[in-house]
Amino acid sequence: MAVMLCTALLGTACAGEDTSDKDSVVLDQGEEESADQTKLNMIQPQAYSTVEGLKLKKGSYISIIGKSEDSVYWDEIKRGAEDAVDELNEALGYSGKDKIKVTYNAPSHEGDVDEQINILDEELDRYPIAVGIAVIDKTACEVQFDLAMENSIPIVEFDSPSDYQGIMALVSTNNQEAGTTAADKMAGMMEEQGEVLLFIQDHISGSAKQREAGMVNQFQTQYPNIQVGGVYYMDELEGLKEDTAAKLEKEAEEITDEEVLRQIFADHPDAKGCIAANEETAEMVIDACETAERDDIRIIGFDGGETLTEALSDGKIDGLIVQNPYGMGYATVVAAARSALDMGNEANVDTGYAWVTQDNMEETAIKNMLY
Repeated sequence: MAVMLCTALLGTACAGEDTSDKDSVVLDQGEEESADQTKLNMIQPQAYSTVEGLKLKKGSYISIIGKSEDSVYWDEIKRGAEDAVDELNEALGYSGKDKIKVTYNAPSHEGDVDEQINILDEELDRYPIAVGIAVIDKTACEVQFDLAMENSIPIVEFDSPSDYQGIMALVSTNNQEAGTTAADKMAGMMEEQGEVLLFIQDHISGSAKQREAGMVNQFQTQYPNIQVGGVYYMDELEGLKEDTAAKLEKEAEEITDEEVLRQIFADHPDAKGCIAANEETAEMVIDACETAERDDIRIIGFDGGETLTEALSDGKIDGLIVQNPYGMGYATVVAAARSALDMGNEANVDTGYAWVTQDNMEETAIKNMLY
């Protein structure tokens, strides 16, 4: 049997408990299991970890639209989607012009809602059999989704949910649970008392709001001696530059994002911990803490790219909630194919996550989750 990395065993601690005994994983891994297979094994239901039974027509085209092209997280999603289609073609014996095709498109910058909508418009004009999309703004694509429904193009969402009612499936991390796990782990590091700061990638995506809700609710309801000193959104840093400039006696246009973060830490001298809710945000927080010489602050980040895993190994960050983007890309193709074939879908496909620390990052199952 391959490794089973259940999120309940990877860090969702009970209220008020010492979380130090929640870091273990259940290992029952065959010697020959690949890292990619470990990631597929995390997908629940397991029907979304295989392309068996998906008899798509020759030349079918599936469009995958992400939030960004500029991080290893989105590269892993693209790789998972491409591997799923390669396995489909092999299973169905398709070659040459008969092959099923998948493309990954995304804005050059993760927060560019307008560019993502333009990409979606262009992809719908190509009449794919299905679209998988990680919406940047959960309310922004309703017109396009209506058009897709009118043209019988099913929509599968991944990574982040929208508010649209006609979605065929959502393939994602259980983001609220992951936020709760991060809060529990941070509470243990802080000995359940003190001030914590939350750094969220944006204020408009469903995944960001769910992680924030998981963190805030857990701190407020389970840890009465921990205060959330502030919630800061990375897409609103521009609005903080005027205040930062006044404090530093500089012009606002001279202020960098890192200076804003450093000023936040200066404004919270008693903060004992902070949680950064995605890869880019975590990297910014690490850099700001280093330049501000705040080595007293415990840091938890999300995602597992090379920069963050090196920071974890070097002790610059204390723990990571590592998602499963490869599995997310793969399962999105499966869900899209099932939608096109009218096979029916689960409303939510959970691709799992792992709690990673210096202590467990060399374990085989955990190493297989890193990217």
